[in-house]
Amino acid sequence: MKTCIVTSDYFVQGETFINRHIEHMFGGDTCILCGRFNGKDPLGKPLFERRAPLSVADRLRAPLAMGWNALVEGTGRLPFGDNARALETWLRAERVEVILAEFGTQALVVAQVANRMGLPVFSYFRGTDASRALRSAQRVRSYKRMMPRLDGVFSVSQFLLDNLARHGVSHPNAHVVPSGVDIRRFTPGPKRPGSFLAVGRMVEKKAPRVTLRAFAAAARGREAHLTFIGDGPLLDPCRALARDLGVADQVTFAGALPHDAVRAALAETEIFLQHSVTARDGNTEGLPTAIQEALSAGCIPVSTWHAGIPEAVEDGVNGLLVPEWDEAAFADRIARLLDMSDRGQMTEAARRTAIAKFDNAVLLDKVETILRDTVAAWS
Repeated sequence: MKTCIVTSDYFVQGETFINRHIEHMFGGDTCILCGRFNGKDPLGKPLFERRAPLSVADRLRAPLAMGWNALVEGTGRLPFGDNARALETWLRAERVEVILAEFGTQALVVAQVANRMGLPVFSYFRGTDASRALRSAQRVRSYKRMMPRLDGVFSVSQFLLDNLARHGVSHPNAHVVPSGVDIRRFTPGPKRPGSFLAVGRMVEKKAPRVTLRAFAAAARGREAHLTFIGDGPLLDPCRALARDLGVADQVTFAGALPHDAVRAALAETEIFLQHSVTARDGNTEGLPTAIQEALSAGCIPVSTWHAGIPEAVEDGVNGLLVPEWDEAAFADRIARLLDMSDRGQMTEAARRTAIAKFDNAVLLDKVETILRDTVAAWS
């Protein structure tokens, strides 16, 4: 079934979940509607760039069209004029049968076009679109207007659906389908005793300084080593903090690495650290892909009671959880794991969880079945 995948930017190396849909959904029978195209298309798909230069007529229409859409629909990004007609022509030429908008904010852009053309349209909520975005009354209003136009909604976690519902935004055809992980590639290898790994952008939402201070408190002078993979504005401050804490020789800052390098690191790591918190602007995780990959690789996650993480990590069974910002508790759980004589049982439980809940082949099939069944109900 020919599917149009709608995304903001294409191609983004780190958006493995979107790229997987583009490459594999319905056997790869897909095309791409994106906001911006960076010139790289390793998947070789038909593409429409929504933010390509406007025609002269559309530039003249823009102030009125965008202002009207912002006032009535809650967003000024809806296609209009020549651009909207070109998009509809392209969708017909590609013989699109269903539209899947990755992120709720992208569904806003395409829902009306889909309705005009009689195309089924779905949204996939993944994190910031159902957390920080809801701080805006205008965005909540626009979501409420959008929901009746959608044929269904996916979310990576129940937490995000509940968060939308708290703001009066819901859909009767809603499904929790995590992004998932390739459990055949992310597999446990021989583990290095006392090895710790943290993966992700060095930003407030990941609280890397909390992770670092907790590790130092629990592991300073012990047979333990922590590797951070990721870059961002807090990378250099964390390097300085490691020196100040006296653990510079026990911490490696690897910077951003390719996905295969992350996979290799997870395979040999015992304990995965992710102290996710709600950022000051309200931004939260959905259900972090890194947590799912860590479980699949047999790493023991130490994380937080945050967003969808408790939907993956069962405290005391396949990992350990603490409240957000509770640095002392985080250090305590790290020390507890280091004091364990045998961590094998939790490692095995982590792997079992990934196989049972996060096999991306199974999850992709679930999404395809829901799309197919919903479209069939139109007939």
